[in-house]
Amino acid sequence: MARQFATIGPEHREFIGRQHIFFAATAAPGARVNVSPREGSALRVLGGNSVAYLDQTGSGNETAAHLRADGRMTLMFCAFQGAPLILRLYGQGEVLPRGTPAYAALLADAFGGEEPMGARQIVRLDVDLVQSSCGFGVPMFEHVADRPNLARWANAKGPDGLVAYRQEKNTRSIDGLPAWDAEVLL
Repeated sequence: MARQFATIGPEHREFIGRQHIFFAATAAPGARVNVSPREGSALRVLGGNSVAYLDQTGSGNETAAHLRADGRMTLMFCAFQGAPLILRLYGQGEVLPRGTPAYAALLADAFGGEEPMGARQIVRLDVDLVQSSCGFGVPMFEHVADRPNLARWANAKGPDGLVAYRQEKNTRSIDGLPAWDAEVLL
């Protein structure tokens, strides 16, 4: 049975901290709905109503485009090991692009200034609803290891190659929505 909470409680924070993966869902009017898997270790709980994750360069940038157009976002965490549980964080998201003062400040405060080669933005969610549900239908999986592919790819591209890639692949959504302002430092 679903339960709703006004804030991220200690039990939610602890559950989030154990997850190896979470899913980010966004949508914008007239655009496709996007759901993307994210590395659990990239997320930080900033407070009772705020989380952020350090986002890596990817093949698209639907999240940034949708948040710019609409702002709505849901993060979902599923227990694939141990007791069944699904936890969703609902709210309004914003993107802090790499190279901006807001990005630098949150990188320093929440991520210890550690920036992997492929980092492109920090996504912050102001949470207005926390909901848990049973998770009885979620299968059990064993975490074997994180894949090294994304880090290897980013390191092989190097800083200049990543900038060129983001300019080509990350400035617009698949539906043509802009992801960043033109002056964003890629």
